[in-house]
Amino acid sequence: MMRKYLLSIALMVLSLASFGQKNTKVVGTWLTQDGDSKVEISQNDDGSFTGEIIWLQDPTEEDGSEKLDEHNPDEDLKKRKIMGLKLLKNFQFDEDEEEWNDGTIYDPKSGNTYKCYMWFDGNPNKLQVKGYIGFSLIGKKVSWTRVTGDA
Repeated sequence: MMRKYLLSIALMVLSLASFGQKNTKVVGTWLTQDGDSKVEISQNDDGSFTGEIIWLQDPTEEDGSEKLDEHNPDEDLKKRKIMGLKLLKNFQFDEDEEEWNDGTIYDPKSGNTYKCYMWFDGNPNKLQVKGYIGFSLIGKKVSWTRVTGDA
């Protein structure tokens, strides 16, 4: 009886550990598709995932000032810095689909925000990111590359 009880507990712990690894494998630093920025994806206390720009290939304007969110349609937000900008928000892990969905992605190059979901196609170092308006069948899919070490 005690052996069955301990075995059940061990299996439950292993299941939770496995879920945690799947759930958080998106966490890390990612080089975007154009190679001009890096995004740090982290998990929030509430379990959702966000991503913030932590590196820009060209972080300053020609006059030496920091790049600002100049394409944002909100006049007040045009003054915020691109460096440190949260461009991924509110992603939830869907265990059945093995993807992070229900989030949004902001494109500072256009000032547009899109619905978005992310997943892996077998390679844990290539994150597939798809932004869309309306239906997910229509949209743009890009691949981000995991940054390892000091790269």
